Amino acid sequence: MPSIVKINALTVPAEQREALERRFASRAGAVESSDGFEWFELLRPVEGTDQYLVYTRWRSEEDFQAWMEGPMKAAHQGGGGEGGAAGAERPKPAASASTVWSFEVVQQAAPKKA
Repeated sequence: MPSIVKINALTVPAEQREALERRFASRAGAVESSDGFEWFELLRPVEGTDQYLVYTRWRSEEDFQAWMEGPMKAAHQGGGGEGGAAGAERPKPAASASTVWSFEVVQQAAPKKA
């Protein structure tokens, strides 16, 4: 069964780039221990676009969905109730738009060892 890749294309205004990168840096293992997780990369645009790419690879669609419904949802909701508590306001999102692309891995290669 092939791995699946999820790429989240985040549109990030120039003034929010540092905030986005800080937030990802502080996520400290948020996905790495999830069942079926295989790889993560945050890709910074170099030229011609304001979109960051968040690349994750998973053993299966089911593993990705389990992470989305569990740890990822909890992390993005911040754990408070509907009413929220004083001072519990979440920071403004760094991205102004987000699109998720899904792929199956059909071929892959690694460097040859000498």
